[in-house]
Amino acid sequence: MEELQFACDAMLGRLARWLRFAGFDVSFDPSLPDLPLAGRARAEGRWLLTCDRRLAALAGPRVVLLRRAGVAAQICELRERLPLAAEPARFLTRCSRCNGTLEEVAREAVRDRVPPYVAAHAPRFVACTRCGWLYWPGTHAGRIARQLEEWLGG
Repeated sequence: MEELQFACDAMLGRLARWLRFAGFDVSFDPSLPDLPLAGRARAEGRWLLTCDRRLAALAGPRVVLLRRAGVAAQICELRERLPLAAEPARFLTRCSRCNGTLEEVAREAVRDRVPPYVAAHAPRFVACTRCGWLYWPGTHAGRIARQLEEWLGG
């Protein structure tokens, strides 16, 4: 099955972030005008996700015009149109800020970048290969995974 890649328009920042949490490759640049966004999505083979009818008309065949509001409803709508499924092994493997991939880093390498309690007690650390943002598992990780499984049918 084809690995789904997406480009979200400026109005879909929250959806982009949740799709990244789910491990999908999601391009999101709210400063990009419609025509260049449609062109980039086409050139990169991405599905363009938009709520804008004019933008959808520019995008070509790989576009999903979302009619529902809110992330949960939009993910439900995507599942009705594309083979979008939960893959828990991919959850939290992309940076929610820039879409880079996350790689495990040694505790010693990040000790000076995190609060002392976190440095001593977090079981592991991952960093974005693109922007360097640092992540560690907390209670939010479990909540995010449960929410994704609910929305994506895991």
